[in-house]
Amino acid sequence: MAKKALVVDHVSMKFNLNRERPGSLKELFSRIRHGRLRDEFWALKDISFSLDKGDRIGILGLNGSGKSTLLKVIAGVFKPTEGSVKRYGKVVPLLELGAGFEKQYTGRENIYLYGTVLGYDKAFLDQHYDQIVEFSGLGKFIDVPIMNYSSGMRSKLGFSIATAVNPEILILDEVLSVGDVRFRRKSMRKIKSMMENETTVLFVSHSIQQVKRICNKAMILQNGKMIAIGEIEEIANIYEEMYGLEKARQARKARREARKARRIASGQIEEAKLAVEETKSDSCRIVLDEAADVLQTAAGYISGNPKAVEETARLLGEAARILAGAVNEKADDPKSVEEALKALKETADCAAAKLKEMETAINTAGEVLMTQTKQETPNNSDEKKENINL
Repeated sequence: MAKKALVVDHVSMKFNLNRERPGSLKELFSRIRHGRLRDEFWALKDISFSLDKGDRIGILGLNGSGKSTLLKVIAGVFKPTEGSVKRYGKVVPLLELGAGFEKQYTGRENIYLYGTVLGYDKAFLDQHYDQIVEFSGLGKFIDVPIMNYSSGMRSKLGFSIATAVNPEILILDEVLSVGDVRFRRKSMRKIKSMMENETTVLFVSHSIQQVKRICNKAMILQNGKMIAIGEIEEIANIYEEMYGLEKARQARKARREARKARRIASGQIEEAKLAVEETKSDSCRIVLDEAADVLQTAAGYISGNPKAVEETARLLGEAARILAGAVNEKADDPKSVEEALKALKETADCAAAKLKEMETAINTAGEVLMTQTKQETPNNSDEKKENINL
């Protein structure tokens, strides 16, 4: 019978979101009477599962589903509001790498500080010091204060310290994306070597491919509740379907916002045209017409890249608004009209260039897809039949 490594029993986690303290006893009693003493939020609700020694489970879910909170409860960072967690063996949590670093201290000093926070004694850190420095790749920078490190350097050092020991339970929260490509490969090899000793792993990642490579089980969290748990392939299929639906919803929202931004920008350009009419300025009319043409072109890209269209429309609309304001005040400051017109011209040119880049990228992608389709087209009916069966 397999040995248990972790048992999570009906765990719930509640946070109080109250931002303001009551200013008086009267206000306090008023809040109590009306049930407004606390603004409570349940990040986790009734989570139960167990893992055997050597199990590797991926925790999937969209942002805000409770993944990181669950890992922190299991690691002992948070005490659950309800339920309990039983851990059988040493736990190493790789959560927020370098969160315990002291910026004024050097890398060398932080190895001992952060290592102590993780539960390593000085003798252990002395023994593994050279290994930690070598793995981090910091070399001569080890005696430089942490405040002068880049975020990638801090993450490398934090990962190197945290993985200096082989734990029974390893908790990973999006840590395999730290550092450059070379370090990510090295960290992946390190994690895999730790797994060879039947280490139990809990892994959070937005990359379903990473989860498939590492894990044999998976669970899905949604709004703090566990909605599925099981073998990796089964859960991955469920998650991909859910994620696809969510991406479609977000895309629809982005397109609505892009169309709204384009309508607002069009209105601002029309207002600018009315203001310009009184000045009889041909240069202003030409630039405004160019800006309107850019917006018209942007309409065709809303489906493909709504965020880019939204930003383009916002900038054009703002530039047109400034021009209209400058025209209305030109009697006091005629130079402001020239500056506003120049800014709008530059904005329109940049926006047009950006849309041209999008057009080129879309055409290139289409050519690649067409090439792949031709390469994958079967030459005879037998191959076609085989592809259909697959």
